[in-house]
Amino acid sequence: MISQLYYLLRSRLDGSYLVAHPQGRPPVAEGQPPPTGFLLVFTADYDALSYLNTHAPDVKDKFGVETVTPSSLKPLISRWDFQGLGMVQDPQLPQVDFFNRS
Repeated sequence: MISQLYYLLRSRLDGSYLVAHPQGRPPVAEGQPPPTGFLLVFTADYDALSYLNTHAPDVKDKFGVETVTPSSLKPLISRWDFQGLGMVQDPQLPQVDFFNRS
């Protein structure tokens, strides 16, 4: 049986994950933490690298690809307090389907 794997982009500098803010970053009230956004998830490691090469070539060497199982995604989203996940369907356009955590 083949298990599905997902691929995330993680900063080599501070360990944070690459996230998306579909409506841009809303203003943050004083004393409130900034919104964490949607964790970007790829179905193939080459899609994650293609996304970086296309949309952020100047920082591509600052990210690494991390592999996770579907059962690891929900705890990871909760632990980092992401709004949900953004499943990248086409890294070139990009076409992303957003799913709220709740």
